[in-house]
Amino acid sequence: MAQINKPNLHFNSKLYTGTGAEHAITGVGFQPDWTWIKERSTTTSHRVFDVIRGATVEMFTDLTDAESSDAQSLKTFDSDGFTLGTDGATNGSSDTYVAWNWKAAGTAPTKTYTVKVVSDSGNKYRFDDFGTSAVTLELSEGGTYTFDQSDSSNSGHPLRFSTTSDGTHNSGTEYTTGVTTTGTPGSSGAKTVITVAASAPTLYYYCSSHSGMGGQANTPTTNSFSDFEGSIQSNVSPNTDAGFSIVSFTGTAANATVGHGLGVAPACIITKSRANAEDWGFYHQSIGNTGALRLNLTNATSTDSAFYNNTSPTTTVFTVGTADATNDAANMIAYCFAEKKGYSKFGSYTGNGNADGTFVYTGFKPAFVIIKQTNAVDDWVSYDWKSNEYNQMEKTLRPHSNAAEISTNRSADFYSNGFKWRSSNGTMNESGASYIFMAFAEEPLVGTNNIPATAR
Repeated sequence: MAQINKPNLHFNSKLYTGTGAEHAITGVGFQPDWTWIKERSTTTSHRVFDVIRGATVEMFTDLTDAESSDAQSLKTFDSDGFTLGTDGATNGSSDTYVAWNWKAAGTAPTKTYTVKVVSDSGNKYRFDDFGTSAVTLELSEGGTYTFDQSDSSNSGHPLRFSTTSDGTHNSGTEYTTGVTTTGTPGSSGAKTVITVAASAPTLYYYCSSHSGMGGQANTPTTNSFSDFEGSIQSNVSPNTDAGFSIVSFTGTAANATVGHGLGVAPACIITKSRANAEDWGFYHQSIGNTGALRLNLTNATSTDSAFYNNTSPTTTVFTVGTADATNDAANMIAYCFAEKKGYSKFGSYTGNGNADGTFVYTGFKPAFVIIKQTNAVDDWVSYDWKSNEYNQMEKTLRPHSNAAEISTNRSADFYSNGFKWRSSNGTMNESGASYIFMAFAEEPLVGTNNIPATAR
């Protein structure tokens, strides 16, 4: 596994003070695809925004609420950060905030689809052997998408694009902006490639020789694309370098699989119904596929096959059961994480109940850590390196709670290769208690300059 030597190209925290007027937050270092904002100075809910659902569409990690739109919250994702409106929960005058930012696919995603032609009430295009033909595609602006037509079933069926349904068979014309074609369909090397232009119209893919074979191709500004690896079609924005993917899908309330686009099995998955008031589902590899946690609640781990159908994620899909927290019969969102050396770790530890507490190895200098005791009712707690300038670190937030930042006896040290508790507090270091954590790096233990990281 290749090490990530510059974690801040994929994850970065940003502290800022609100102005009460439109406010551009810069210095993130990349255009974020997922931003999680919490007011530190007073009581407000945690707010999360992502590019698939769209800027201004927020959800709350401490609440079960469905997503909602607020034109004055996070207004746009920008090349070096984001712009806020006048909403006091994200930009109150003189109030202090932290924003945690992750990069997913970015502004130029790429994807290759294997195209086959199948008999389905007439010939139809099918992608990646998905069970449905002539589906509606999501091909976001700025992305490059390759349609591999080398399978022999494509012979005589060139795939083309138009702004008119069924293209030239319906008085339309071929759309060629950003489109290149290579080879003869049905032969090795045959393909149609499209780089979707900015402000591209809704497109339709069709066969230039035969009518009725294609479907619609939406061109949103979501840094994402359709995925057909699961039994449910999904829309994904994956950063395979950093092991992070945003996934949207329409739940079925029946056991199903969902493609995540990472190419490796996720170690942690956070799910939420977008349309309905349901709990947040939280899968963690240290608990396994029979255990259920809820990010918005302090509950201990429960055994519930309805969450993941007792099935672990694979390199292509994760499994959802019948629980509304993971597979509500409505629009769903999932945030999927895989471990990457020098950048992220999703593990567990046992508390020792001592002020000279348990040391937890991550293999990098942490920037952001979330922990939860799994065998008892207790808080979720997050530690952020920018909110805590030096060891010992005591300023914490709680993802399940709208409480302001607190300084308690829950102190921790961030070292060059992990973190260590400096308290016997049961929330993170009860003797014999079991805990899970998710951690992201400030620096790898040793970077490309061969200089070891140091403790805070």
